[in-house]
Amino acid sequence: MKQVDNYFQCLPEPQKSCLLAVQAIIMSQDPHITAEWKYAIPMYCYKGKMFCYIRTDVKTQTPYIGMVEGKRLDYPGLVQGNRARMKVMHFDPEADLPIEILQDMLNEALDLYRKGIIPIKKK
Repeated sequence: MKQVDNYFQCLPEPQKSCLLAVQAIIMSQDPHITAEWKYAIPMYCYKGKMFCYIRTDVKTQTPYIGMVEGKRLDYPGLVQGNRARMKVMHFDPEADLPIEILQDMLNEALDLYRKGIIPIKKK
């Protein structure tokens, strides 16, 4: 997880604090969630299966969360753009996070894995 920690240390404020808060919300949703370093960003996995990631937009430096199975989710601010499967939700790092919406969205996404809608390979 050192690379994940380094990622946050390199971010300027207020993006750093915003994404650290989002990470804390993600990690608090289920004990089976792990933070991993994939594709040069922090990726969050449920029992080894990628389900979301966080980063800042390259052009605008706006922090956001990306939901791997976003096409199955419908929440205010969650947009698909030209992505086939994923959706993203951008955050104003100067404003309060939509904590309840985030928690609901994360739990709905996790339920896709918990209920077997998105299969998890057995080890």
